[in-house]
Amino acid sequence: MELMSEVELREERLTDLRMQAEHARRRLDLYRARAYGMRPVSESRMRELERAAEAADTRLRHARQSRSSE
Repeated sequence: MELMSEVELREERLTDLRMQAEHARRRLDLYRARAYGMRPVSESRMRELERAAEAADTRLRHARQSRSSE
């Protein structure tokens, strides 16, 4: 079994964070689309999805910044 280098681990982490951020944004977009339709939506759920998307974007941004500063 081959061990991953530090660079490979950072790249894998960055890829994972990118996927998490994309997933959170898609969930929020889908919920927003639902809000424009005839189905009722929860304001608290909307805020929760907005916070999750923002947190995922922040984690990704920090990871990118630390990668570029190395």
